[in-house]
Amino acid sequence: MRLATYNVENLFERPRVMNLDTWADGKNILEAYSKFSALIQELNYTDGMKNRMLGYLQDLEVLYLNSHGVLRLKRDPKWACLNEFRGDFISQPKDTTLPVQIVATGRSSWMGWVELKEEAVDEAATRNTAQVIIDTHPDLLGIVEAENRLTLLRFDADLIPASSRYSHIRLIEGNDPRGIDVGIMAKTGFEITAMKTHVDDLGPTGDRLFSRDCPEYEILTPKGNTMWLLINHLKSRGYPGSRNPDDIRREQAAGVRQIYDSLRANGNKYVAIIGDFNDSPNRGPLDPLLKSGSDLVDVSQHPQYQNDGIPGTFGPGNADDKFDYILLSPDLFSGVMCAGIYRKGIYDKRKTPKWAMYPNMTVDNGHPERAASDHALLWADIDV
Repeated sequence: MRLATYNVENLFERPRVMNLDTWADGKNILEAYSKFSALIQELNYTDGMKNRMLGYLQDLEVLYLNSHGVLRLKRDPKWACLNEFRGDFISQPKDTTLPVQIVATGRSSWMGWVELKEEAVDEAATRNTAQVIIDTHPDLLGIVEAENRLTLLRFDADLIPASSRYSHIRLIEGNDPRGIDVGIMAKTGFEITAMKTHVDDLGPTGDRLFSRDCPEYEILTPKGNTMWLLINHLKSRGYPGSRNPDDIRREQAAGVRQIYDSLRANGNKYVAIIGDFNDSPNRGPLDPLLKSGSDLVDVSQHPQYQNDGIPGTFGPGNADDKFDYILLSPDLFSGVMCAGIYRKGIYDKRKTPKWAMYPNMTVDNGHPERAASDHALLWADIDV
């Protein structure tokens, strides 16, 4: 059995801001979106809150300064749109010399939200994403940053050859306001016999613990063994909100550890935790999974791990860029035959690239927009 994890990023549609060349290019937009989305949940809106919300809407280009120097609604916003379904959030006078005003008094006075505008990604990028999966041919594939199950179904039907398609595709909607979730694609013979979601698990602060979800999938392998697969996309280091992202990630790692310990205590020998953890092992937030008495083993520690000499799994591959993991219970780790990393879909902008890329990414002085992802695919062949 080949188990893999992949942060896909480039399927058919995604928020327009995420189609920019780098995360840094859209940082201010994503931060404004996150802060606005959090602020509109307040029970009562003070004048200070309203001023901040107007500023965030300007950052999102929902509002703009007209020739009179006053804020007005933009006819065709670039990054996001304001949806009002019940009650009014904002009012715009007909007189163009007068600015818009937030008329909602709090969350109970209106229903709506700001939605990031979506657009299709580069077709070549989507095809390269498929090519990574075709080249590595996982039997069980943990997917990170998928829009929804229908997108995965269409991706599989349209871009994966019939002989390599996935018979089982599951995705549970999570907590990310951008609609990026984690899911699983399984080949024939790998039956998903149970699913459990943790979208409503609460953290120490009383908020929902997981940024997306930590779904549990019970899988019956062709050999008749039962394994449990937990797929994760932990809080980003570079996408702050009202709390320190490191603290949130540490709490999420502790939550995953608790689920794992419960599975093991119930006699489950074969448990895998995979995904994009958004942190490196040398930092504290992942200690609940990697240290603190954990018996989980990182597949990159296996003697047959095909190391290409580049420690990170994200972007340029520096040591601090190890974001993606396949962590295995001891019994599952003992069944590993070999493992490795596949980077061909990542664009390397260095003058002398450190790894081979797909040809259509390198012609005409380079096409970063054709990259399959800025994450490598991790895989492990396991006898289970």
